[in-house]
Amino acid sequence: MTIDIEPLKKQLGRKLEDEDVVTEAPLKAMVATFDRQDKVPKPGEPIAPGWHLCFLHSYARRAQLGQDGAAAEGGVLPRIPMPRRMYAGSTFTFDGDIRVGDKLRRELEFTDIQLRQGSTGSLIVTTQTRRIFTPRGLALTEAANTVFREEVKAGQKSGVPVRDAAPRDVSWRRTIKPDPVMLFRYSAITFNPHRIHYDRTYCVETEGYPGLVVHGPFAQQCIFDLLRDSMPGREIKALAVRARAPLFDTAPFEVIGRPTSDGKGAELWTVTPQGTIAAQATATLA
Repeated sequence: MTIDIEPLKKQLGRKLEDEDVVTEAPLKAMVATFDRQDKVPKPGEPIAPGWHLCFLHSYARRAQLGQDGAAAEGGVLPRIPMPRRMYAGSTFTFDGDIRVGDKLRRELEFTDIQLRQGSTGSLIVTTQTRRIFTPRGLALTEAANTVFREEVKAGQKSGVPVRDAAPRDVSWRRTIKPDPVMLFRYSAITFNPHRIHYDRTYCVETEGYPGLVVHGPFAQQCIFDLLRDSMPGREIKALAVRARAPLFDTAPFEVIGRPTSDGKGAELWTVTPQGTIAAQATATLA
């Protein structure tokens, strides 16, 4: 498959702005979905790391959605000449907190696009940079990466990369048992219409996966939660997550981690049922 991304590069720098207000209802839904013991923050109180994804959604109209259910146009990304997409990771920098009642303003910018060759074929990797402001100023910058892939031929399975074994010498370990209800709830909270997370027939027969795909941000939230539970009282200043392989609802997965030797940060991973790395993360703490 021959792909020319030079015309797509000309659209780098495209920007959109939108606004939202931080309300309690979706935060209650996050607590319920992840079966947390958290007290839902009240007006004026900060929300937990990662919970910003409850707000500032993409509200693409039905006509703007692709076959996979996700928006094919209407945002800052140009139309990508590959039909399948998946979370590839995010890098977060926290400059302030986000509180219940805050009026949020987000700047969304198309900041990078690359053509790569992976073990499963040609890939296009895009980056959207999100800057979220509260009345107190810049609160969060997120560089979110999405990988676009070639279609799966009828009757074939999607290639699922298997790479390095996860480390065993870790201080923290948690098992997550994803199921269709959890994934559906998370899709609803984040207004994510991507069919690979809730439409099993589409996911298996069209995209060639063995089961429903766990959202990258869902697993990312599990990393945030393990980190803040394991190092209470420490403030997360930065977190970089790189996805290595997908997770599915067909079996439990693990989230593991350990503090860095200097005490200033942490290393964390999500782990496939086969014991290999699904995603790896590094955090900087205050």
